[in-house]
Amino acid sequence: MKLKVQTLDAKAKGDIDLADTVFGLEPRADILHRVVTWQLEKARGTARGARERADVARTGKKFGRQKGGGTARHGDRRAPVFIGGGKAHGPRVRDFNPSLNKKIRALGLKMALSAKVKSGSLIVLEDLALKEAKTKALVGTLSKLGFGRTALVIDGEAVETSFALAAANIPGVDVLPAMGANVYDILRHDTLVLTRAGVEKLEARFNG
Repeated sequence: MKLKVQTLDAKAKGDIDLADTVFGLEPRADILHRVVTWQLEKARGTARGARERADVARTGKKFGRQKGGGTARHGDRRAPVFIGGGKAHGPRVRDFNPSLNKKIRALGLKMALSAKVKSGSLIVLEDLALKEAKTKALVGTLSKLGFGRTALVIDGEAVETSFALAAANIPGVDVLPAMGANVYDILRHDTLVLTRAGVEKLEARFNG
């Protein structure tokens, strides 16, 4: 399929052919849900566990008589009621490390890209070169391009330095190299912006 290419000044810069195998698929909610869930689970840190009664190093010797002492009939000092005792019903170690087939992950990314094309939320730019890295000037430039409330900008091998510096302080605008493209970030932004180099890198990623 063909899509118009623009410059940062909102001027036409020809067309680009998008591979149907990457940008022309029919999005499936179940695949996208699986990949997003996998991403969010992978981002979770390992929960720290507490030491319970069996984990603390205290004496197990019965320290008092069963009857006649005027106190509760405790068996050892590991009980949670004592200072230094084990935690009662403490948090357990939970390691969030789910697995997902590589083919499903790749398919999910293709479908996320295709979903942006289908909804008309994809903008392709020639490049991200700026004369000067000024945030104020870039805000005016982006308003001409019709960016949504939030936008994800994906460049080629590396993000153009002046654009990355200027966009760093703009709320709702995130910038990534092509290698960092992922389903969650693509879906949670209103607009997806790809450079010509970014399109080439993404297509080569799936064809390589």
